[in-house]
Amino acid sequence: MSNEQFFLYDDTEQSQTRFVSFMGKNTRFDLAIVKTGRHYGKLLILNMLSNRFAIIGTDDLEEEGYLEHAFNLNEEDAQELREFLYEVV
Repeated sequence: MSNEQFFLYDDTEQSQTRFVSFMGKNTRFDLAIVKTGRHYGKLLILNMLSNRFAIIGTDDLEEEGYLEHAFNLNEEDAQELREFLYEVV
């Protein structure tokens, strides 16, 4: 057996990271928002409290149920996150 690894890619890229924490009506969000050229203008959003993340653009915010599924949120909490992310994206 060979110990060689088969990489699909191995890139290094500059990024901007913004850390934001805010309290919604029912839940707290501790987010890392990462912007790179890698995801066609979309942002990598990490919720550090729930250990969940998604690559998000405006089209994703408009897709019904996307944030609820990606971040395991109820509709009310997802709407608060969506409203915040519309300002960011």
